[in-house]
Amino acid sequence: MSEFSDSARAESGGAPARSGHGSHDVREFFGQRARCWDDRFPDDGPAYAAGVAELGLRAGDRVLDAGCGTGRALPALRTAVGASGVVFGADLTPEMLEAAVRAGRDAAAALLHADVSALPFRDAALDAIFAAGLISHLADPERDLAELARVVRPGGRLALFHPVGRAALAARKGRPLTPDDLRAEPNLRPLLAGSGWDLIRYVDEDARYLALAVRQG
Repeated sequence: MSEFSDSARAESGGAPARSGHGSHDVREFFGQRARCWDDRFPDDGPAYAAGVAELGLRAGDRVLDAGCGTGRALPALRTAVGASGVVFGADLTPEMLEAAVRAGRDAAAALLHADVSALPFRDAALDAIFAAGLISHLADPERDLAELARVVRPGGRLALFHPVGRAALAARKGRPLTPDDLRAEPNLRPLLAGSGWDLIRYVDEDARYLALAVRQG
């Protein structure tokens, strides 16, 4: 059975399924930076591979990189699921997907122009989702995390990842950490629980951020 919903436009470069509030700002921000994005972060490959490893993927699994950007995680996801597995990379910004193609990462995955608020997949179609830097850009975090839960089978996993921890990232940007940061464990745990996920591991250190969750049910 196809992973895609009956109404989905699944072909690479198709129209996004739906754009939530703030989607234009996200597209504009990343669209302007897509061409030089990988040049800004040339050494993140091993960190992404380590983050993918936390998902515990097996040969034949079906996995989505949600908000895949230039596709830095896609080769590691392909290696993890093998030739019999299925890898998708979805992003809201066409320029980011174009950069992924220029980098040759479309060889590792099917690329979809799609909004994570309305993914073009059937219920429980996937085994896992990898999402790097995504949560800070969600227009409606509870709704959007619930949409991620919808497309993952019970017991499947979600990895919210960033190659830099919260404190290090805030220092890099010259901003303070704030109590309402969704990525902080006291905020993230109930948010995930209300969206269909159980947080099972949380790491926030200078070298990486990882929140690993399991689909309820």
